[in-house]
Amino acid sequence: MGKQIIAVDLGGTQIRTARYDSDLNLLRRENTLTRAELGPQTAVERMKAYIHRVMPADRDEVLGIGISSPGPLNPKTGVVIAPPNLPGWDNVPLGAMIADEFKLPVYVGNDANVAALAEASKGAAKGCRHVVYITVSTGIGSGIISEGRLVSGRAGLAAELGHIPIIVEHDRVSSIELEAAGPAIARRARAALASGAVSLALKMVDGDLERIDAKAVGRAAAAGDGLAISILAYAGRMIGMAIVTAVLLFNPEVVVVGGGVTKTGELLFAPMRQAVADHILDGAFVKDLRIEKSALGDDVALVGAAALAATAGGNIDISELDRRF
Repeated sequence: MGKQIIAVDLGGTQIRTARYDSDLNLLRRENTLTRAELGPQTAVERMKAYIHRVMPADRDEVLGIGISSPGPLNPKTGVVIAPPNLPGWDNVPLGAMIADEFKLPVYVGNDANVAALAEASKGAAKGCRHVVYITVSTGIGSGIISEGRLVSGRAGLAAELGHIPIIVEHDRVSSIELEAAGPAIARRARAALASGAVSLALKMVDGDLERIDAKAVGRAAAAGDGLAISILAYAGRMIGMAIVTAVLLFNPEVVVVGGGVTKTGELLFAPMRQAVADHILDGAFVKDLRIEKSALGDDVALVGAAALAATAGGNIDISELDRRF
Protein backbone atom coordinates (compact mmCIF):
# COMPACT_ATOMS: atom_id res chain seq x y z
CA MET A 1 0.00 0.00 0.00
CA GLY A 2 2.91 2.37 0.63
CA LYS A 3 2.72 5.45 2.79
CA GLN A 4 -0.62 6.68 4.08
CA ILE A 5 -1.87 10.21 4.76
CA ILE A 6 -4.11 11.67 7.45
CA ALA A 7 -6.42 14.44 6.28
CA VAL A 8 -8.44 16.88 8.38
CA ASP A 9 -11.16 19.26 7.26
CA LEU A 10 -11.72 21.91 9.94
CA GLY A 11 -15.00 23.71 9.36
CA GLY A 12 -17.15 26.06 11.37
CA THR A 13 -19.72 23.30 11.89
CA GLN A 14 -17.90 19.99 11.47
CA ILE A 15 -14.46 18.45 11.86
CA ARG A 16 -13.87 15.62 9.41
CA THR A 17 -10.87 13.34 9.54
CA ALA A 18 -9.80 10.65 7.09
CA ARG A 19 -7.00 8.32 6.11
CA TYR A 20 -5.92 8.01 2.46
CA ASP A 21 -3.54 5.72 0.65
CA SER A 22 -0.71 6.92 -1.58
CA ASP A 23 -3.08 7.27 -4.55
CA LEU A 24 -5.39 9.48 -2.44
CA ASN A 25 -8.01 6.76 -2.22
CA LEU A 26 -10.12 6.95 0.93
CA LEU A 27 -9.47 4.22 3.51
CA ARG A 28 -11.42 5.50 6.50
CA ARG A 29 -13.26 8.62 7.60
CA GLU A 30 -14.82 10.03 10.78
CA ASN A 31 -16.58 13.25 11.65
CA THR A 32 -17.77 15.21 14.66
CA LEU A 33 -19.17 18.64 15.48
CA THR A 34 -16.62 21.44 15.79
CA ARG A 35 -18.41 23.14 18.70
CA ALA A 36 -16.70 26.35 17.63
CA GLU A 37 -18.59 28.33 20.25
CA LEU A 38 -16.53 26.58 22.96
CA GLY A 39 -13.28 28.07 21.65
CA PRO A 40 -10.17 26.81 19.88
CA GLN A 41 -8.78 24.60 22.64
CA THR A 42 -11.92 22.46 22.76
CA ALA A 43 -12.03 22.19 18.96
CA VAL A 44 -8.38 21.19 18.77
CA GLU A 45 -8.87 18.48 21.40
CA ARG A 46 -11.81 17.13 19.40
CA MET A 47 -9.65 17.22 16.29
CA LYS A 48 -6.92 15.23 18.01
CA ALA A 49 -9.41 12.62 19.21
CA TYR A 50 -10.76 12.09 15.72
CA ILE A 51 -7.29 11.97 14.16
CA HIS A 52 -6.56 9.14 16.61
CA ARG A 53 -9.65 7.34 15.28
CA VAL A 54 -8.30 7.21 11.72
CA MET A 55 -4.62 6.78 12.56
CA PRO A 56 -3.16 3.35 11.65
CA ALA A 57 -1.59 1.26 14.40
CA ASP A 58 1.89 1.85 12.95
CA ARG A 59 2.52 5.59 12.61
CA ASP A 60 5.67 4.86 10.61
CA GLU A 61 3.26 4.14 7.75
CA VAL A 62 2.05 7.77 7.80
CA LEU A 63 3.69 10.38 5.57
CA GLY A 64 2.08 13.30 7.36
CA ILE A 65 -1.08 15.11 8.39
CA GLY A 66 -2.74 17.67 6.13
CA ILE A 67 -5.26 20.13 7.54
CA SER A 68 -7.72 22.21 5.54
CA SER A 69 -8.77 25.25 7.58
CA PRO A 70 -10.68 28.45 6.97
CA GLY A 71 -8.40 31.39 6.44
CA PRO A 72 -6.74 33.71 6.85
CA LEU A 73 -3.82 31.59 8.00
CA ASN A 74 -0.10 31.27 7.46
CA PRO A 75 0.72 27.86 5.95
CA LYS A 76 4.43 28.44 6.50
CA THR A 77 3.98 28.61 10.29
CA GLY A 78 0.74 26.63 10.65
CA VAL A 79 -0.88 29.56 12.49
CA VAL A 80 -4.60 30.18 11.96
CA ILE A 81 -5.05 33.95 12.15
CA ALA A 82 -8.73 34.95 12.46
CA PRO A 83 -11.32 32.95 10.49
CA PRO A 84 -14.76 34.64 10.50
CA ASN A 85 -16.55 31.33 11.18
CA LEU A 86 -14.28 30.27 14.06
CA PRO A 87 -14.76 32.80 16.87
CA GLY A 88 -11.78 33.21 19.16
CA TRP A 89 -9.30 31.68 16.74
CA ASP A 90 -6.82 34.53 16.87
CA ASN A 91 -3.29 33.43 15.97
CA VAL A 92 -3.84 29.81 16.99
CA PRO A 93 -0.69 27.68 16.31
CA LEU A 94 -2.75 24.78 14.99
CA GLY A 95 0.10 23.08 13.13
CA ALA A 96 2.34 22.98 16.21
CA MET A 97 -0.49 21.79 18.46
CA ILE A 98 -1.20 18.80 16.22
CA ALA A 99 2.48 18.05 15.59
CA ASP A 100 3.16 17.98 19.34
CA GLU A 101 0.50 15.30 19.77
CA PHE A 102 1.37 13.01 16.86
CA LYS A 103 5.09 13.64 16.19
CA LEU A 104 4.46 13.72 12.45
CA PRO A 105 4.88 16.41 9.77
CA VAL A 106 1.80 18.64 9.78
CA TYR A 107 0.74 20.94 6.93
CA VAL A 108 -2.00 23.54 7.37
CA GLY A 109 -3.60 25.14 4.33
CA ASN A 110 -6.37 27.58 3.47
CA ASP A 111 -9.43 25.55 2.45
CA ALA A 112 -9.70 27.15 -0.99
CA ASN A 113 -5.98 26.67 -1.68
CA VAL A 114 -6.06 23.00 -0.78
CA ALA A 115 -9.17 22.57 -2.91
CA ALA A 116 -7.05 23.59 -5.90
CA LEU A 117 -4.63 20.78 -5.05
CA ALA A 118 -7.55 18.38 -4.72
CA GLU A 119 -8.96 19.18 -8.14
CA ALA A 120 -5.48 18.95 -9.71
CA SER A 121 -4.82 15.61 -8.03
CA LYS A 122 -8.16 13.79 -8.32
CA GLY A 123 -10.74 16.14 -9.81
CA ALA A 124 -11.65 18.27 -12.79
CA ALA A 125 -8.07 19.53 -13.26
CA LYS A 126 -6.33 16.17 -12.98
CA GLY A 127 -3.18 16.09 -15.09
CA CYS A 128 -2.90 19.89 -15.23
CA ARG A 129 -0.02 21.95 -13.78
CA HIS A 130 -1.59 25.40 -14.26
CA VAL A 131 -4.89 25.57 -12.38
CA VAL A 132 -7.18 28.22 -10.92
CA TYR A 133 -9.83 27.08 -8.44
CA ILE A 134 -12.67 29.37 -7.28
CA THR A 135 -15.26 28.46 -4.67
CA VAL A 136 -18.55 30.36 -4.56
CA SER A 137 -20.47 29.86 -1.34
CA THR A 138 -21.04 32.14 1.67
CA GLY A 139 -17.80 33.72 0.55
CA ILE A 140 -15.61 33.50 -2.54
CA GLY A 141 -12.21 31.91 -2.10
CA SER A 142 -9.62 30.68 -4.55
CA GLY A 143 -6.47 28.67 -4.97
CA ILE A 144 -3.89 28.81 -7.73
CA ILE A 145 -1.39 26.24 -8.95
CA SER A 146 1.37 27.49 -11.24
CA GLU A 147 4.07 25.25 -12.68
CA GLY A 148 2.65 22.40 -10.62
CA ARG A 149 3.06 24.16 -7.27
CA LEU A 150 0.63 25.99 -5.02
CA VAL A 151 0.94 29.77 -5.13
CA SER A 152 1.04 30.96 -1.53
CA GLY A 153 3.06 34.19 -1.45
CA ARG A 154 5.37 35.59 1.23
CA ALA A 155 3.13 34.85 4.22
CA GLY A 156 0.80 32.32 2.63
CA LEU A 157 -1.96 34.85 1.99
CA ALA A 158 -1.91 34.85 -1.82
CA ALA A 159 -4.68 33.88 -4.26
CA GLU A 160 -7.64 35.78 -2.80
CA LEU A 161 -9.52 36.46 -6.03
CA GLY A 162 -12.81 36.98 -4.17
CA HIS A 163 -11.49 40.13 -2.52
CA ILE A 164 -10.24 41.85 -5.67
CA PRO A 165 -11.56 45.43 -5.47
CA ILE A 166 -13.91 46.40 -8.27
CA ILE A 167 -15.74 49.62 -9.00
CA VAL A 168 -19.45 49.26 -9.61
CA GLU A 169 -22.23 51.84 -10.00
CA HIS A 170 -21.51 55.45 -9.00
CA ASP A 171 -17.83 54.74 -8.25
CA ARG A 172 -18.72 52.47 -5.33
CA VAL A 173 -15.80 50.20 -4.46
CA SER A 174 -16.85 46.61 -3.90
CA SER A 175 -15.36 43.14 -4.48
CA ILE A 176 -16.23 39.97 -6.34
CA GLU A 177 -17.31 38.37 -3.04
CA LEU A 178 -19.53 41.29 -2.06
CA GLU A 179 -21.22 41.18 -5.47
CA ALA A 180 -21.50 37.46 -6.22
CA ALA A 181 -21.29 35.22 -3.11
CA GLY A 182 -24.39 33.59 -1.62
CA PRO A 183 -25.21 36.45 0.78
CA ALA A 184 -24.87 38.97 -2.07
CA ILE A 185 -27.31 36.99 -4.20
CA ALA A 186 -29.79 36.90 -1.31
CA ARG A 187 -29.30 40.59 -0.55
CA ARG A 188 -29.92 41.60 -4.15
CA ALA A 189 -33.11 39.51 -4.27
CA ARG A 190 -34.45 40.92 -0.98
CA ALA A 191 -33.76 44.49 -2.13
CA ALA A 192 -35.61 43.93 -5.41
CA LEU A 193 -38.59 42.34 -3.67
CA ALA A 194 -38.74 45.11 -1.07
CA SER A 195 -38.93 47.58 -3.97
CA GLY A 196 -41.96 45.85 -5.41
CA ALA A 197 -40.48 43.25 -7.76
CA VAL A 198 -42.24 39.89 -8.07
CA SER A 199 -40.47 36.54 -7.78
CA LEU A 200 -41.21 32.89 -7.11
CA ALA A 201 -38.43 33.03 -4.53
CA LEU A 202 -40.77 34.78 -2.08
CA LYS A 203 -43.37 32.05 -2.45
CA MET A 204 -40.71 29.44 -1.72
CA VAL A 205 -40.10 30.97 1.72
CA ASP A 206 -43.82 31.42 2.52
CA GLY A 207 -43.66 35.16 1.97
CA ASP A 208 -41.01 35.79 4.63
CA LEU A 209 -38.59 38.22 2.98
CA GLU A 210 -35.91 37.63 5.63
CA ARG A 211 -35.75 33.93 4.75
CA ILE A 212 -34.68 34.64 1.17
CA ASP A 213 -31.27 33.06 0.60
CA ALA A 214 -29.19 31.98 -2.38
CA LYS A 215 -30.84 28.54 -2.37
CA ALA A 216 -34.30 30.08 -2.71
CA VAL A 217 -33.06 32.28 -5.56
CA GLY A 218 -31.54 29.24 -7.24
CA ARG A 219 -34.76 27.24 -6.96
CA ALA A 220 -36.76 30.12 -8.35
CA ALA A 221 -34.35 30.54 -11.25
CA ALA A 222 -34.57 26.82 -12.04
CA ALA A 223 -38.35 27.27 -12.23
CA GLY A 224 -37.93 30.01 -14.82
CA ASP A 225 -38.32 33.07 -12.59
CA GLY A 226 -37.04 36.13 -14.45
CA LEU A 227 -35.78 38.11 -11.45
CA ALA A 228 -33.90 35.12 -10.02
CA ILE A 229 -32.35 34.33 -13.40
CA SER A 230 -31.14 37.93 -13.76
CA ILE A 231 -29.62 37.94 -10.26
CA LEU A 232 -27.70 34.72 -10.94
CA ALA A 233 -26.60 36.10 -14.30
CA TYR A 234 -25.18 39.18 -12.57
CA ALA A 235 -23.29 36.98 -10.11
CA GLY A 236 -22.01 34.85 -12.98
CA ARG A 237 -20.71 37.92 -14.80
CA MET A 238 -18.90 39.11 -11.67
CA ILE A 239 -17.24 35.72 -11.21
CA GLY A 240 -16.37 35.81 -14.89
CA MET A 241 -14.48 39.06 -14.28
CA ALA A 242 -12.47 37.35 -11.53
CA ILE A 243 -11.66 34.59 -14.02
CA VAL A 244 -10.50 37.18 -16.56
CA THR A 245 -8.14 38.62 -13.96
CA ALA A 246 -6.79 35.17 -13.07
CA VAL A 247 -6.34 34.22 -16.72
CA LEU A 248 -4.43 37.42 -17.50
CA LEU A 249 -2.17 36.91 -14.48
CA PHE A 250 -1.57 33.15 -14.54
CA ASN A 251 -2.50 31.81 -17.99
CA PRO A 252 -4.02 28.56 -16.59
CA GLU A 253 -5.02 25.44 -18.48
CA VAL A 254 -8.26 25.11 -16.54
CA VAL A 255 -10.43 27.14 -14.17
CA VAL A 256 -12.46 24.99 -11.78
CA VAL A 257 -15.44 26.58 -10.03
CA GLY A 258 -16.99 24.90 -6.99
CA GLY A 259 -19.05 25.73 -3.92
CA GLY A 260 -22.74 25.61 -3.08
CA VAL A 261 -23.81 28.39 -5.45
CA THR A 262 -22.57 26.36 -8.45
CA LYS A 263 -25.47 23.95 -7.91
CA THR A 264 -27.41 26.43 -10.05
CA GLY A 265 -25.47 25.04 -13.03
CA GLU A 266 -25.63 26.84 -16.37
CA LEU A 267 -27.74 29.64 -14.89
CA LEU A 268 -24.44 30.73 -13.31
CA PHE A 269 -21.90 29.21 -15.69
CA ALA A 270 -23.31 30.51 -18.98
CA PRO A 271 -23.05 34.22 -18.03
CA MET A 272 -19.71 33.48 -16.37
CA ARG A 273 -18.27 32.07 -19.59
CA GLN A 274 -19.82 34.88 -21.62
CA ALA A 275 -18.19 37.51 -19.39
CA VAL A 276 -14.81 35.86 -19.97
CA ALA A 277 -15.38 35.88 -23.73
CA ASP A 278 -16.53 39.52 -23.68
CA HIS A 279 -13.75 40.97 -21.53
CA ILE A 280 -10.59 38.95 -22.20
CA LEU A 281 -7.80 40.95 -23.80
CA ASP A 282 -7.34 38.59 -26.73
CA GLY A 283 -8.59 35.17 -27.78
CA ALA A 284 -5.08 33.79 -27.38
CA PHE A 285 -5.52 33.97 -23.59
CA VAL A 286 -8.48 31.60 -23.63
CA LYS A 287 -7.44 29.31 -26.46
CA ASP A 288 -8.03 25.76 -25.17
CA LEU A 289 -8.94 27.13 -21.69
CA ARG A 290 -11.47 24.96 -19.87
CA ILE A 291 -13.91 26.35 -17.31
CA GLU A 292 -15.21 23.38 -15.35
CA LYS A 293 -17.44 22.64 -12.39
CA SER A 294 -15.73 21.00 -9.41
CA ALA A 295 -15.68 17.21 -9.69
CA LEU A 296 -15.19 16.52 -5.98
CA GLY A 297 -18.13 18.28 -4.35
CA ASP A 298 -18.20 18.13 -0.55
CA ASP A 299 -15.07 15.95 -0.43
CA VAL A 300 -12.85 18.61 -1.95
CA ALA A 301 -11.43 19.86 1.37
CA LEU A 302 -10.56 16.38 2.68
CA VAL A 303 -8.94 15.31 -0.58
CA GLY A 304 -7.17 18.65 -0.66
CA ALA A 305 -5.82 18.20 2.86
CA ALA A 306 -4.44 14.80 1.82
CA ALA A 307 -2.91 16.33 -1.31
CA LEU A 308 -1.40 19.10 0.83
CA ALA A 309 0.47 16.55 2.92
CA ALA A 310 1.45 14.54 -0.16
CA THR A 311 3.01 17.64 -1.75
CA ALA A 312 4.73 18.81 1.47
CA GLY A 313 2.50 21.83 1.78
CA GLY A 314 2.13 22.42 -1.95
CA ASN A 315 5.89 22.74 -2.43
CA ILE A 316 6.34 19.56 -4.48
CA ASP A 317 5.26 19.55 -8.11
CA ILE A 318 1.97 17.64 -8.35
CA SER A 319 3.38 15.69 -11.30
CA GLU A 320 5.94 14.20 -8.88
CA LEU A 321 3.38 12.64 -6.55
CA ASP A 322 3.66 9.13 -7.91
CA ARG A 323 7.42 9.15 -7.47
CA ARG A 324 7.25 10.00 -3.76
CA PHE A 325 5.73 6.74 -2.62
